[in-house]
Amino acid sequence: MADLRIHISGLELKNPVICSSGEHTMTAEGIRAAIASGVGAVVAKSVNESLAAKSQLDKTDYRMVGTDWKPVPWDFNAPQDASIFCRSGLIQKSFEDWMQELIFLDREAAVADCYVIPSLILSDLDQCVAYAQVVQKMGFRVLEVNIGAPHGDEAAKGAIVLERDASRIETIVKRLREAVSIPLWIKLTGQSENPALLADAARNSGADAVVLMGRFMGFLPDLETHKPLLNTSAALGGAWALPLTARCVALARKRLGPQFPILATNGARSGLDVARFLLSGAYAVELASLVLMRGYSALTQCVEELSDYLDAQGISAKQLTGLAADQLQSYAEQVDRPEIWRKFCPPVEAGARSENPY
Repeated sequence: MADLRIHISGLELKNPVICSSGEHTMTAEGIRAAIASGVGAVVAKSVNESLAAKSQLDKTDYRMVGTDWKPVPWDFNAPQDASIFCRSGLIQKSFEDWMQELIFLDREAAVADCYVIPSLILSDLDQCVAYAQVVQKMGFRVLEVNIGAPHGDEAAKGAIVLERDASRIETIVKRLREAVSIPLWIKLTGQSENPALLADAARNSGADAVVLMGRFMGFLPDLETHKPLLNTSAALGGAWALPLTARCVALARKRLGPQFPILATNGARSGLDVARFLLSGAYAVELASLVLMRGYSALTQCVEELSDYLDAQGISAKQLTGLAADQLQSYAEQVDRPEIWRKFCPPVEAGARSENPY
């Protein structure tokens, strides 16, 4: 049987499949279903102190779209190549009530060799630090702090923050690190010129791991109504994002080194996609859209597919990590083969004029 175990900042996860934060982890029932699916960890729906972030949940809207960008039915049997276009908000429970609920769920998860991870989204830094201290005092085993929420630029002022500046990230992570000693995972944005630089800033300031990279913001016109879909810009995630996220992870690994844990998110739709991210340098993979599209059983399928793949390859999850990323070359390193480009030019129709008319 394949060895799926991975180690992140002193924690051993039974496998590298993580159910990421979202509407599907906003209730105890949803978190229990994720635990039962067999994943290594579950990240709970994010929370902060902002009333604007909580009220934004009542303004949420979601569409599933196909490769032609037209909406498809949301029947939890969506095709793997569908994308989710959505406007979301934070859980409306108080921080205190939500943490009380989550600590009991984390104790249940421990019996199943799993973790329930609280997630804070940054709004006010002082309050975020205070909440982190409460999380540690309550006995949680790891904390994720999201400072790269894709909706940050679109949300009401003070709701959530999208950080793109490395020096600001250093300040945030340093404050959190000084406040708590439990493993600290920092979730970063891909909406940056250099996500690897942001990851380096987080690492240098005390993060135990980084999560790369959140969804992108998009704008999608509706061909029937001639209006913006959802009436706003919205976060977009789909299978198309896998190569973008994989490159981001590989470049971060190159900059930070193989010993620093990087988690991938955005683009995985199967256990083989999880394997692709591991090859790209990710220690583990967080999945959210897949659960919203196909239900919690899709997580079980991911774990099983990854296990089958590793069995067939005769390799462990740890051994697979970074194998492709560590062979990544530049364009300049490639061997000259001038004949190649001609093979990919479309044929010229018979009788077409070839001379330059100008």
